[in-house]
Parts: sequence; structure tokens; C-alpha cells
Amino acid sequence: MSIKLYNTLTRRKEDFTPLDPDRVTMYLCGPTVYSYAHIGNARPAVVFDVLNRLLRHHYKTVVFARNITDVDDKIIAASEVSGEPIDAITERFTDIYNEDMQALGVLPPDIEPRATAHMPEMIAMIAQLIETGHAYESDQHVLFSVTSYPDYGKLANRSLDDMQAGARVEVADYKRHPGDFVLWKPSADGQVGWDSPWGRGRPGWHIECSAMSARHLGKTIDIHCGGIDLIFPHHENEIAQSCCAHPGTPFVRYWVHNGFLTMNQDKMAKSVGNVLTVNELRKRVHPEVLRLALLSAQYRQPLDWNEDVVQQATDRLDKMYCTLRSVENIQLSEDELTPGEEMLAALGDDLNTPKALAVMAKLVSRINVATDDDERRVAKAQLLASGRLMGLLELPLNEWLQNCQGRALSSEQINALVTEREHARANRNFQRADEIRQQLTDASVQIEDSNEGTLWKFLQ
Repeated sequence: MSIKLYNTLTRRKEDFTPLDPDRVTMYLCGPTVYSYAHIGNARPAVVFDVLNRLLRHHYKTVVFARNITDVDDKIIAASEVSGEPIDAITERFTDIYNEDMQALGVLPPDIEPRATAHMPEMIAMIAQLIETGHAYESDQHVLFSVTSYPDYGKLANRSLDDMQAGARVEVADYKRHPGDFVLWKPSADGQVGWDSPWGRGRPGWHIECSAMSARHLGKTIDIHCGGIDLIFPHHENEIAQSCCAHPGTPFVRYWVHNGFLTMNQDKMAKSVGNVLTVNELRKRVHPEVLRLALLSAQYRQPLDWNEDVVQQATDRLDKMYCTLRSVENIQLSEDELTPGEEMLAALGDDLNTPKALAVMAKLVSRINVATDDDERRVAKAQLLASGRLMGLLELPLNEWLQNCQGRALSSEQINALVTEREHARANRNFQRADEIRQQLTDASVQIEDSNEGTLWKFLQ
């Protein structure tokens, strides 16, 4: 079954065809490790974890790299404010980031390159760009000349004039063109730095990903992921550097970007004071709820983070886990855990996670209304396999079900009543169906009849 992805470069959905089916490559821009990751930072990690899982279902070998930016002006600033050594800051927040992502069910990358470990590769790439006329030295800086690359701006669909007018570029006297960007910058006394042909200094942000992806994945990679905010300037600059350093060789075949996450319709920002860190959130909300909430919208669409989104994710997991509890006596072999075609089609259609969650809801309903164990067995196997693709339903049942304690009715009792009500309605025993609805309402359980079957959620 095919995978279609929306390619930002071509602005259309395309069938995914890897350069080498025996070695699929994917790169995701990782964190700059100077502070805690917020829930918006977690969105690309989670949604592209689903893509990683889907690719591994279809292809034997997938090489996934997610970098660590451990040298950056923000890190230096954090060190100057706190007095803590830079390497202590970066080690601590790298560990915290990886712990947070593990809690959210994100599989570890195959390769986690760190910028500070790749200075020779960056210096070599910069030297090559200077030699070929795409970069120049000026006032102890090395800058990339954007006018030397005719396709500059193609990813962002913006001309040089438009990008200059947008003012997301630093204007400086040492630049030939306002859009020229830094490849190497000088380090002041006492600041972190490395020796180079252009003096002691440190790399610009953009050159890091170009050098690390080439080192570990090759000059051409299949998929490059990241947030929509990275299209310009970061990814635009990556393309310019990489294509000019490796002339005649495409850099990325599929550019895939996730949409913004807002907080109650407002942009999440420290200046607004509405930043929710993953580290704090997972202390009061189960991490799997956070993951499902992040997957509740299609990845290219904006996602507004609010209490309703979290509650809906909780209710969905309640019903799925409690349904699994009702069939825990049915033991499955690993060979039986195969997702159905409907699930693969949903995720294969540009990672349509809302549609995939709807498929899982239908499987829950199939289990609840099934009249024999063979039917329940097939539905359970597909539900667990679908959950594996989504990074859901991988907890021991008791770990989740302890969250349901203290309610008037257990989720198992609710499922039994919902099933009884569905049978009553099918037999036109509407009096009994109404009695069950009232019983559920009295227990603060809301039910809704839909094409997927009867859905329910707790109201408290």
C-alpha cells in the first residue's frame, strides 16, 4: 500500500518513492538544548514518530536522524546568566528532552548527531563553499551569498526582495546582500569557540544540519521534517548550502512540515506567559493522553491546545483501554498483530491521524458488539497493531485502568451497558434502551450514537 506525503517544495501530495528502498533516510531538526521543550516543540517529534513507524512497517531499513543543537547564541546567553558551564546545560537539557520524548512514546532516533561533534565536517563544507564562490569572508565572519544560488527562496515560495522586506534577516555592514547568512562567526574571549581557517569562532545554525545530514545520511536524503516555522530561513538556507556544496546532487526529495500549535487560540510564547512544558504537563496529564492529543489533528493543520482537547484524548483512551480489558482473555501471537488496510490507507494518506483514530474507534465498536471470540480476536489484533503504528495502547492495562478508579461505573460496566443498549435498540426494545441511557446519564456518562457505533465519555 502506497504512502502519499505533501511535499512543501512542490506544494502537492506525492507518492513516496525512496531513492533506495533498502535504506530509507529521514532527518528531523531536533532541539536547541538550553531549556525545557514545550508542547509545541513536541508536536514534530510525535507526528514524525508516526511517519517513522509507518515507514518501518513498509520498508526493511529506515535510518532516522534527529540532531541536537548544542552550540548556539541562546545556549551561550543561558550560560552567562546562570554561570553554569555550557556543556553542563546542554547535557542536562538533552537528557530531559529525551526523557520527555520517551514518555510521549517517541522512538529514539537511529542517529542523534550533536553539532559540537561535527566541527570538521562544518569547516570543510564552509571551505568548499568559499572555494566555489558561494561564500565569502567579511569582518571575521563567513557568509553565504544568496545571489549565488538562483533557486534561493523556492521552498518558501518567496523572492529575495520579498524575503528582505519580511525583515527576518539580520542587516549588517559586513554583508554584500542583506539576505546573506552566517556560516561562521567569531567568538569573543571567554566564549565557546573552535579554531578554523577564518579564526577562532563557531558555526551558524544552518550549516550544522547540512553537515550532519550529509555525514550520516548522505548527500541526498529522502525526507526532511520540521515545523512550518523552519521553512524560512532555516530550511531554505540548508538547501542553498547543501546544493552548492554538492553541485548536481539534490539535497532533499520530500520536505514535510507540521503546522503551528496554539494555546487557547493564542500563539504559545514566553512573552505571553502561556508556554506549557512537556516536563510539567506530564506530571499532571498522562503522557499517552498528551500524545493522542497531539495526533488529534492532521499534522499540517494548526492544533489549538486546550482542556477540551486533553479531555477528549483522555476519553478516547479510556474507551480503548477498557475495551481491551474486556478481551484480555484473548491471547494473541506477534504474527496476528497486523493493521488492517483501512488503517494503512488512513496513515498512508499524508499521515491522516484523525482518520486513523476513527478507524481505531470502529475497531473498538466491533469488539464491543461482536458475538463470538473469533470476531473479537481479529478486531483486537487490528486495534493493537493500529495502536503500535500510532504509538498508542502500548501500556500494561492496569497502568491505564487505575486512572478510572473512583467513578460510579467502571469503564467495563459502561461498555457492557452500551452493548446491552445497542442490542435493545436492534430488537426495538426502546424502553430498555432509554433506561440504560438514563442510568449512564446518572453516572455522569454521556453517550452519542454515530456511524462508528455508540461513543461515550465521562462528564467529570
